Amino acid sequence: MRVLFAVNPHKSIFQYLVPMAWALRTAGHEVRVASQPSFADTITRAGLTAVSVGRDHVRLLAGRTVADESAARGRAGIEAPYDAFDDPAKANWEYLSTGMAETVRARHHLSNFPIVKDLVEFARQWKPDLVVWDPLTYAGPIAAKACGAAHTRLLFGIDVFGGVRDVYLRLKEQQPEGERVDPLADWLGGYARKYGGEFTEDMASGHFTVDQFPRSLQAVAPGVSYERMQYVGYGGPAVVPGWLWKEPERPRVALTMGLSATDVFSGYTIDTQEVLDSLADLDIELVATIADSEKAKLRRIPDNARLVPFVPMHVLAERCSAVIHHAGAATLATFARHPVPHLSLHYHFDQPFLAKKLTAHGAGLDLHTSEVTGPLLRDRLQRLLTEPSFAARAADLRDEMLALPTPNQLVPRLEELTDLHRTAG
Repeated sequence: MRVLFAVNPHKSIFQYLVPMAWALRTAGHEVRVASQPSFADTITRAGLTAVSVGRDHVRLLAGRTVADESAARGRAGIEAPYDAFDDPAKANWEYLSTGMAETVRARHHLSNFPIVKDLVEFARQWKPDLVVWDPLTYAGPIAAKACGAAHTRLLFGIDVFGGVRDVYLRLKEQQPEGERVDPLADWLGGYARKYGGEFTEDMASGHFTVDQFPRSLQAVAPGVSYERMQYVGYGGPAVVPGWLWKEPERPRVALTMGLSATDVFSGYTIDTQEVLDSLADLDIELVATIADSEKAKLRRIPDNARLVPFVPMHVLAERCSAVIHHAGAATLATFARHPVPHLSLHYHFDQPFLAKKLTAHGAGLDLHTSEVTGPLLRDRLQRLLTEPSFAARAADLRDEMLALPTPNQLVPRLEELTDLHRTAG
């Protein structure tokens, strides 16, 4: 079958899709990845075939987003109105109906309209059987609707969007008939009618949704049909350095605060110098991925620390005794494939939710970055290294992760669901 991936030009989100794309490719299916023209090189470096559609939208260009006041505000937790996902006080009709109208106008429309026309044109010409889209690329279901393809959302973290959509629909049913506004359905429905169809709820959440996280780390939306798949990390082309070949002589602790902290935002939300200083006298090998821009701010580097701008995380994780991270979904899931206890220093988007899920599971501890101090961080790390229960619970989480179908094992199910949902001949 033919499978079309539709992605916005955001490198870290695209990387979540690559293992599934390759699983389909190695199963003999034809795969194309469509995005804005500037993103073609990132797609082809992953060994996939790119289709340039539409025009570049400067606010979305991967690696070029400049930190500004609005970005900084949106960085703390989940952006409105999707923050109703974990804040019951905001899960009301007034907040969500107003907020959804604004986010459709200022976010979803702006990020998707540059590619919709060309994506639909390509889909109608190429005739994919299945369209795969990330939760921010609504151009995907628009194109699928226009050409009769089955389509699926592929999550890159917690299903914030599906969860809030479910709350919205339940609240809408409680409103008087004349006040049941639905900005997302109206926007998607306008495109559906333009291309010969009508809005159906699958345009908001897919005919089905592929979730890469085990149930212990996820929150599900009752109205969404989920297919679970094992997370397999892809971080782009990488070289394993020689020092990483050997077993560490001391307990190895990884420290990483994520790519987007410096690529998209203005920097880390922790005092990196204070963190390094607080761990300087511990008998550990601290491997810290520190961006060059952050490293330049440091006044000293402890003897027990190795600072690198990048290292393949799936290789580093194999021999770590603990990890300190930002609870970014990809980093968390990469280390969760191994019996490694986590110390989560969370701040952005779904990181607080994921971090607390890890703590509740017993596989780690967490601190909001506003709470981080050197002594507190040092104490938490020492607990992870000395209390056996954390490693035991991390091993349980690993077993849960590895029990899920791999991307390759999920392919027959994707074929089955595609046959069920596609309407094109």
